[in-house]
Amino acid sequence: MSVADLNERTMSGSGDENIVTEAQALNALRTVIDPDFQKDLVSLNMIRDIKICEGNVAFTVELTTPACPMKEKIESDCRAAVESIPGVTHVKINMTSRVVAKRPMGGKVIPGVKHVIAVASGKGGVGKSTVSANLAIALAQAGAKVGLMDADVYGPTIPMLFGLDEEQLEQTAVRLPDGNVVQRIAPLERFGVATVSMGYLLEPGQPVVWRGPMLSKVVNQFLNDVAWGELDYLLVDLPPGTGDVTMSLSEAIPLSGAVIVTTPQDVAASIAVKSLRAFQKLNVPILGIVENMSYFTAPDTGKSYHIFGHGGGQAAAEELRVPFLGGIPLEIATRQGGDNGEPILISYPDSPQANIFRDVAGLLARQISIQSRQFRPLNVV
Repeated sequence: MSVADLNERTMSGSGDENIVTEAQALNALRTVIDPDFQKDLVSLNMIRDIKICEGNVAFTVELTTPACPMKEKIESDCRAAVESIPGVTHVKINMTSRVVAKRPMGGKVIPGVKHVIAVASGKGGVGKSTVSANLAIALAQAGAKVGLMDADVYGPTIPMLFGLDEEQLEQTAVRLPDGNVVQRIAPLERFGVATVSMGYLLEPGQPVVWRGPMLSKVVNQFLNDVAWGELDYLLVDLPPGTGDVTMSLSEAIPLSGAVIVTTPQDVAASIAVKSLRAFQKLNVPILGIVENMSYFTAPDTGKSYHIFGHGGGQAAAEELRVPFLGGIPLEIATRQGGDNGEPILISYPDSPQANIFRDVAGLLARQISIQSRQFRPLNVV
């Protein structure tokens, strides 16, 4: 190499200072803080598979749920952090997710099911089953594996909401880990959600006249004798109030948490508070309150009316210091979708109402992730 060549290289730089390293990428990503856990993504073990070729940097961000409401912000923050490294010319981010099971201290779990979430209400008529169905579909549309257990034995409505009211349950062969083959109930699946309901076992119009022990038996059978398979979330649509079914469910398995559905008026919110406190006495975490029928927007004028009052659900959440997951408007299309067996996320997937359900589902998934982190070391795979 001539002196002129050496001088030219010295003037332009050797290029070594612009070689991007994995350590630089990790250091940059340590500045990205997860808003829920208040730790950086590297410490949370959410950064995977960093690959660097000259100025091109590719890596994977593994979120705690596919329905993460902060997904776009986290991706944007990661991109900005890595692009700030000298020498980086292109950043490719693969956004994935892995729902981590809650690790209970004791109690029986359902094999393959990571989280069981109770959806409850203090009283009937608040649209709890409609909320349950649409939240389950929203989570499934986000990419989660979802099941919905209709535990409202006296008034099962999930079959109608899913357009499966003329179907019946059948059995399927399941191979156990020890190699034995047993018969299990096969859930009926539609819209990406596996469902089980007493409604699949009854003739149309047939009432259920049972005492408490029979109710407990059905709950345990739906939990333990159904081939649920691998699920991220199993939502359980409970009957109104805090009776035998709620007690049986809480005693049978460790719940990841409960969601309380209410309407805005004071009387409904006050009864919802009683339901919430019942779960707290059962040591079940409260994932949040959903206020259904929050308001009605007239389709001809666009004016909103608070038919059932205003703010009861949010006020209850603030009083009890639990998350408020959102308010869902009273909407004609939601009722029509339920009657027709195609919930609004299916019949009108791009509607504002469908997007509200997705937002609520995302906040629910977020709370489940937060609860799960509190029961496991951060480095557990």
